[in-house]
Amino acid sequence: MKPNDLAALLLLAMLWGGSFLFIRVAVPALGPLPLMEGRTALAAAVLLFCAVVVGRLPKLRAYWREFLILGAVNSAAPFSLIAFAQLELTASLAAILNSTTVLFAALVAAAWTGEPLTWGKLAGILLGVVGVAVLVGWDPVALSGTVIVSVAAMLVASFFYAVGSTYAKKTFVGRPPLEMAIGQQGGAALVLLVPALATLPPLPLPGDAPSWAVALCLLGLAVLSTAVAYLLYFRLLTNVGPTSTLTVTFLVPVFGLLFGVGLLGEPFGFGTLAGLAIILLSVALVTGIISRGAKKLA
Repeated sequence: MKPNDLAALLLLAMLWGGSFLFIRVAVPALGPLPLMEGRTALAAAVLLFCAVVVGRLPKLRAYWREFLILGAVNSAAPFSLIAFAQLELTASLAAILNSTTVLFAALVAAAWTGEPLTWGKLAGILLGVVGVAVLVGWDPVALSGTVIVSVAAMLVASFFYAVGSTYAKKTFVGRPPLEMAIGQQGGAALVLLVPALATLPPLPLPGDAPSWAVALCLLGLAVLSTAVAYLLYFRLLTNVGPTSTLTVTFLVPVFGLLFGVGLLGEPFGFGTLAGLAIILLSVALVTGIISRGAKKLA
């Protein structure tokens, strides 16, 4: 991997890891659905502006139904579930749980496309379940019914990501990546529009200026962690391929943990680190990184 691509990979992991920080700060003030409506609508607008600048306007009409489905499954639903979960969960815990997407992707691919579910993948999935149990059971966040529901919401969000990525691979073969990014975020914004308007928080009283921290986190979430991150992601897919790009899965929870603990002062303990290590090991098994590394050494 060239230095420029490595830098892009690290930046992508930082931006996606930072999304959990942005959500944790902004969601109590705006609510899950309005926050995610702002995220998807602003991201779609920024990406559309980029398409205009480079002269590659997307052809969305021909695939408008598919983009609505993709936006609902791969953005609107998981984004909203993550925001709901982060009303209770720390940014670091949410980021680590989100890495289980790879485990769900293996199950969805096996059921939907017939992709072989090897013993290594099965071992990784089972190890991932252990990792989640260790993470949730030993994390400093006090275990309660609300926390358990929030953890479940994070895992369902990971499942939606897995379904959405598989749907995108089957439905949008050969479509330009920028067009897919615009269609997905635009579709999500349309799906979320009415629910978001119905759950808008009360307007601030005269003299109560909106929090600058909340406004900046919304902009950071939409522009940096969504629009810019997608551009980096598709650039990496083109330059280094999906296998190398997949290593971002290992870096996102690390950045999420660093941001949560370092910037928000979130608590962490042995359970957090142990759960992170076990889940990342499970991801390495499912993706085959361990077996490929062993073959190279042999």
